[in-house]
Amino acid sequence: MMRVPVTRFTLGYRGAASARRFYVATRTEPCKSYLEPTHTTSTPSALTASYFAKGNTYLLPVYARPDFVLEKGKGAWVWDVDGNKYLDFTAGIAVNALGHADEGVTKVLAEQAGKILHASNVYHNEWAGRLAELLVTLTQTEGGLGYSPNSNTENLDASKVPKVFFSNSGTEANEGALKVARKFGKKDNADSPKIRIVCFENAFHGRSMGALSVTTNPKYQAPFAPLIPGVDVGKVNQVEGLENLINEDTCAVIVEPIQGEGGIHPAKLEWLRAVRKRCNEVGAVLIFDEIQCGLYRSGTLWAHSEYPVDCHPDIVTMAKPLANGYPIGAVVIRPEIAEVMSAGEFHFSTHGTTFGGSPLACAVGYHVLSRLSQPSMKQHVNEVGGYLRERLSQLPKWFPDVLEEGVRGRGLILGLGFKNPDMPGKVMQLARERGVFVLTAGKDAIRLVPSLNIQKNEVDIAVDVLESSLCSVN
Repeated sequence: MMRVPVTRFTLGYRGAASARRFYVATRTEPCKSYLEPTHTTSTPSALTASYFAKGNTYLLPVYARPDFVLEKGKGAWVWDVDGNKYLDFTAGIAVNALGHADEGVTKVLAEQAGKILHASNVYHNEWAGRLAELLVTLTQTEGGLGYSPNSNTENLDASKVPKVFFSNSGTEANEGALKVARKFGKKDNADSPKIRIVCFENAFHGRSMGALSVTTNPKYQAPFAPLIPGVDVGKVNQVEGLENLINEDTCAVIVEPIQGEGGIHPAKLEWLRAVRKRCNEVGAVLIFDEIQCGLYRSGTLWAHSEYPVDCHPDIVTMAKPLANGYPIGAVVIRPEIAEVMSAGEFHFSTHGTTFGGSPLACAVGYHVLSRLSQPSMKQHVNEVGGYLRERLSQLPKWFPDVLEEGVRGRGLILGLGFKNPDMPGKVMQLARERGVFVLTAGKDAIRLVPSLNIQKNEVDIAVDVLESSLCSVN
């Protein structure tokens, strides 16, 4: 079991907030309470070994997994089959926004499963339209996709409302967005269609052939080449050369406002403005992939919600936290772009899905998004995200030979940059051996993407473990 020092900072008594502020402000050196590993085994238990044997025999080995088997979770904590307890600061790779085994999510799952799980998109269901409406109205109220916060949307004609397509994953959401953009590029250009797609270095958009083609990391692409043609690659935050990169043949530009997998690199406002302007000039569709940074992880509905509208996209894609771990993805599209997609003759659509937008996925998604959008939750994300940033900001001062200056990201998508790219993986392993899960990102970063309802005392445990791990590796 995880051995956590019991201090006033891990106890929820009156005055804990002021004590925590005092603790952060007065510390002069990193925590050394976790110099020795607490979660290592030289030989797996018989039970764990039995699970390994089945996996090694029957599962395609797509991940190099650590030597334990997870059995259950609650909130920000998970347990393996041998009873060892871990603090999960990965949230299933930024998915479990409400943590593990959330009672509200569990209730909706059970109730909807007892009514109807699936009927396919041949038929309407009661939840898809409700979740689509919630996504659109929240965007109109909180900003994004061309809307300033608190935009006046009264008496809007149905043809002027953004449209939503539901998928099963983030990869499928990006595939759908790229297909919409390709079709839009052919709308008025039958003889000379716009077909080229622009993406950017360090991006991660998915692993299907289309999404992989705009994910420029060689380790992901090389084994599956050749990929789809017509892709041009630029650099995030580099304005020079945009006119040549985004040209009259470009149908789509896809970018993450905050790169997640690529290293927690935010796009600068002036660069996004230049990209938007160039897309307008050539008639290209601008897609924001907010699969990891969207849905309140950055502190606002979308990472771009509070940006000026001249930095906004035509399409936004999402997935990870939308149903707290139940598979779902979505694409929200400006109406003037969405109009190129139609059901067509004999009800065969130009794009579709069997499972996407199922009653179960959308019922859970509606419940989760309704809770994430509460003012108290948004306040919590910004408050705890600020506290986590404050704690992390001390680390580069204590480990200047190891860490880059500053903390990357915002809200609860934060990263620490390392000067030696060999170090993040080692620190991730050391933290796991001390009972805390974190992720690497890109070539040189540790990524922290906990559940959005993470508590400050849990932040203290995670950062204390990181500090001890950095002491050990240093």
